[in-house]
Amino acid sequence: MTDTFHCGFVAVIGRPNVGKSTLVNALIGSKISIVSRKAQTTRHRIHGVLTREQEQFVFVDTPGFQTRHGGAMNRMMNRVVTQALTDVDVVVHVVEAGKWSSSDAQILPLLPAPEKTILVINKVDALKSKNDLFAYTGKIMSQYPYAAVVPVSALRGVQLENLLTEIAARLPVGEPMFEADTLTDRPMRFIVAEMLREKIFRLVGDELPYGCTVVIEQWEENDEGARVSACIVVERETHKPILLGTGGVHMKRIATEARQDMVKLLEKPVFLDVYIKVRKGWSDRESTLRELGYE
Repeated sequence: MTDTFHCGFVAVIGRPNVGKSTLVNALIGSKISIVSRKAQTTRHRIHGVLTREQEQFVFVDTPGFQTRHGGAMNRMMNRVVTQALTDVDVVVHVVEAGKWSSSDAQILPLLPAPEKTILVINKVDALKSKNDLFAYTGKIMSQYPYAAVVPVSALRGVQLENLLTEIAARLPVGEPMFEADTLTDRPMRFIVAEMLREKIFRLVGDELPYGCTVVIEQWEENDEGARVSACIVVERETHKPILLGTGGVHMKRIATEARQDMVKLLEKPVFLDVYIKVRKGWSDRESTLRELGYE
């Protein structure tokens, strides 16, 4: 490493469903944050690491800032966002092209000094014309003087290199914090639990959007494979049949798709055992949330 190496924390913030996790995954080139179209998909602060010849970016993928509902879960997630903003070198505020709401505007007072804040307009491929983008950008810039604006499509990989250049220009000089091959500071058990939760959101999210979490209760791994026992914690007895589906069809699909992702991640065979446990009111008690691994 040279004395011109740059390293720092980059918070990726925004309202729910603007594509923050998709952006982080695309930037580091690996899936370390789960994605879905449902709010509350990301509940934790997740660090994704990208190391290049002269920079190390430590991306902080945060939950979507919650403005519609209260409750212990949303309070906890909002604390994760506000804490992240105080500890980082660069802030990337992600918005969805053509869609600006009061939920986006409520994030503006949380932003730090403009010189460390970049506006990222995601999903630009969905806009019909550049004129629409110019008008949309002008509307936002009239409310907050971002240091830079980068239109991107995280899903299609558009303008991501330009975004990295803008971020790198604002990182402080410093030694790397992680080994060059590190992708995330989260343990493998955490990533595996998130993979399973992603499948739940995608399959039964409309019926069971927020009333479940996943706890890895047993993890055994060797060169031959991995044996994982996972518990899906729900709030009500009525949630169990939703998860199971007729004849257990939902649970079989959730477990199968999650196991396939785990095999790709671990690059070895995986035996996955999944079961359901009812724990009433778990998402509205901060003590229980901490017990289940939430910050």
